[in-house]
Amino acid sequence: MSARALPVIQQNELAECGLACLAMIAIHHGHDLDLASLRRRFPVSPRGATLARLIKTAGALGLDSRPLRAEIEHLSGLRLPCILHWDLNHFVVLKRIVGDRVELHDPAIGARTLSLAEFGRHYTGIALELSPRADFAPMRERRRLSLSALAGRVDGLRRAGAQVLVLALCLEAFTLLLPLAMQWVLDRVLVAADVDLLHLLGAGFLTVVVFQSALTAMRGWLIADLGAALNSQWLANLFGHLLRLPLDFFEKRHVGGVMSRFVSVQAIQQTLTGSFVESLLDGLTVALVLALLLFYSPPLTALVLAAFALYAALRWLAFRRLRRLKEEQLIQVAQQQSLLIESIQGVQTIKLGNQQEERRARIANAAVEVARREAAIGRTNAAFGALSKLVFGAQRVLLIWVCAWLTLQGRFSAGMMVVFVAYADLFATRTGSLIDKLVDLRLLGLHGQRIADIALEPPEPQVHTDYAGPAPAPRIEVRGVSFRYADDEPWILRDCSFTIEDGESVAIVGPSGCGKTTLAKLILGLLRPSAGTILIGGVDIHRYGLAAYRDRFGAVMQEDVLFAGSIGENIAGFDSAAEPQRIEAAARAARIHDDIAAMAMGYESLVGDLGSSLSGGQKQRVLLARALYRQPSILLLDEATSHLDVGREHEINREIAALRITRIVIAHRPDTIRSADRVVSLRDGGCEQFETSLYTLPNLSRIQGETAITISKPRVS
Repeated sequence: MSARALPVIQQNELAECGLACLAMIAIHHGHDLDLASLRRRFPVSPRGATLARLIKTAGALGLDSRPLRAEIEHLSGLRLPCILHWDLNHFVVLKRIVGDRVELHDPAIGARTLSLAEFGRHYTGIALELSPRADFAPMRERRRLSLSALAGRVDGLRRAGAQVLVLALCLEAFTLLLPLAMQWVLDRVLVAADVDLLHLLGAGFLTVVVFQSALTAMRGWLIADLGAALNSQWLANLFGHLLRLPLDFFEKRHVGGVMSRFVSVQAIQQTLTGSFVESLLDGLTVALVLALLLFYSPPLTALVLAAFALYAALRWLAFRRLRRLKEEQLIQVAQQQSLLIESIQGVQTIKLGNQQEERRARIANAAVEVARREAAIGRTNAAFGALSKLVFGAQRVLLIWVCAWLTLQGRFSAGMMVVFVAYADLFATRTGSLIDKLVDLRLLGLHGQRIADIALEPPEPQVHTDYAGPAPAPRIEVRGVSFRYADDEPWILRDCSFTIEDGESVAIVGPSGCGKTTLAKLILGLLRPSAGTILIGGVDIHRYGLAAYRDRFGAVMQEDVLFAGSIGENIAGFDSAAEPQRIEAAARAARIHDDIAAMAMGYESLVGDLGSSLSGGQKQRVLLARALYRQPSILLLDEATSHLDVGREHEINREIAALRITRIVIAHRPDTIRSADRVVSLRDGGCEQFETSLYTLPNLSRIQGETAITISKPRVS
């Protein structure tokens, strides 16, 4: 089988560069697949893929692998394209080496051309050569993109679209009528000196112009309303689907990359409500005008068609370059947004490290990269604008030349000449516009693929089920649970089993990085075990339904945030029917009421962006109050009091211990651990259970009184 052109495939997840490289080479050798399909078959850990993992995946795709260490001067002798190890943390595809220039397909950036010197600063010397095996069989596994799948249900779209189309058709009919006015004036009014006909034609066509203007305004209003409705409903549908996706979708992506998908929604909406309707009309008008031109003169119509064919061929030849530039621009915009977002969120760290200039330089470089692509796209469009004027301008001059010659020979009347040239101009304008809009519509595939990364991603399974039994008791059983992010990753948890009885308090302890937070996410149903089950009251949580299961919980996780709004709104979870007494009771239980009461606006005080106006301890206590406001039957706290002083932590531990609910606490501090009934200790992926009185706290000493920072003077020798 002959090889295809090497495509450019961008990674969507942070660590799937290796999988994207494999997808490019697999398509080059004959497979018809996309990255999303490949990702479902071969999921990648957030930590990335090793070379061994790539070799195993390539084997499953029918490709033989040959890993080798190769110096730069030997790369041209390899079977290309091949995968290169890049910057010690990345993979790229080597397309070819021409002279002292190296062509790469980088899944993080796009197509790149580097000098050998620059290439050498990034290439680590490791290459992976890939070739089809003798039993290689092309496979087809690609998601189908459709507007209904990308946009979801949009009400009123067909009716509004039909209205716009009817109005536009009326406008096109008036546009075709207007050139006839000049022919009738030249061939009938002037020749016969018929003043009455002149007045009638003038009044009639003036009425046509008035109607045309009115219809233009109506179409503009309808398109504006249609665009606004489509944009708002599509964004709401896409964001609603985004919130239904599993947690690991967000953990594997940059925030800026996700946000850029919503920019693509606006780009498609503007094209659909503008270019798409106009393309339909341009196509219809072109067909009608072509029929009129053939009626007047088939030979001259051939000249008009030749100009159209020339311009269409030029645009087709340059489409691949324009698509590549647009693709690179979208990638650079997403990277720029990610840099901006993380810089704004981490401004305190930037200031403390005096890294303002370094950050400014990175943002400036990202802006330059975006501007370079935008300028290249602008230059390409300007070049085609000039070509359009050249091709169709030359066509108009030739037509006037030939039509005047035919008029002098008596084969055309003056009116026919004027009308033919007018219709030829209309044909040239509409065909040029039609070609440009068809190019724009084809480029929408780039935006569609980016939106598909969200819209076609399967939602979190078993959130709602048909479970109809009684509400299970808040008794949590972890039965043989194991977890790892990918098949070639080490086990984070391995065959863990324990039970938390109804109303019992259990502390989960262990060294940093042993999997405590991962276990908490498994218990909450945010992650799915690689093996084993988690039950509530003897019922598998996935059979019970994750939505109903999470309703039983109040949780404070390390990564939890507060949202823009008042403190009261955050405690109540923005419940529109929240009761002030219930909010205050939760705040008192979390020992934050006095702090709130001391604020100028009390519970109406704004928390700032992500809780920036509160101290670390205040934020933790508001988060705890939010969990308690839910009046849960199970409370899970992951280092929820780590920012508090020992005295305040002791008060909160006593308050929580008095609750008649099941409590799960992840902690390092001795006081919090001793407040539990039992201890589950994690180490090396396994777990052990101890009664609290029998558990020895390793390397910890009890601290009495307030926590203090001691500053020692340096010794002077």
